[in-house]
Amino acid sequence: MLVLIVYESIYGNTHAVAEAIGRGLGAGDEILVVPVAEASAERVSWADLIVVGGPTHAHGMTRENSRRSAREAVARPDSHLVLDPAADGPGLREWFESLGPGDGKRAAAFDTRISGPAFLTGRAASGIGSELHRRGYALVVEPESFLVDRHNELLEGEAARAESWGASLAEVLVPTA
Repeated sequence: MLVLIVYESIYGNTHAVAEAIGRGLGAGDEILVVPVAEASAERVSWADLIVVGGPTHAHGMTRENSRRSAREAVARPDSHLVLDPAADGPGLREWFESLGPGDGKRAAAFDTRISGPAFLTGRAASGIGSELHRRGYALVVEPESFLVDRHNELLEGEAARAESWGASLAEVLVPTA
């Protein structure tokens, strides 16, 4: 199976989760993990499955102003935050505008968000899943969230959980006899 994992990452957490999902999907498949800026139409058409994820900002997918605020937070003298190498690229909202029809291609959605009830923290994965569905992609599992703390660090065990989620995706996609 050909799997394209597309991620938007600001502080590196979503990038780390995307890599972990790729490890979980297994070595038997061809898996490509790319930032949203590298998720071309050609790469999307190449894949049998696309997995799309991004950080939760202001209760949903990032916007240009929330990405700008995140970059400003990194620049503060007392900041411990570091920008992901791909953080200056486009966001998922912009990418979705250029995404062609899914024609039933299989897909999955994930996000990273602050630990807490989703009704308080928001959940980008829901919006990502909705955008994929609206464009004709078939979600193979419910959107998933991976949690960070208030210091924007992935909670302990979340990378391993992302790897397990990737393995469960692989199981869902195995044809039944």
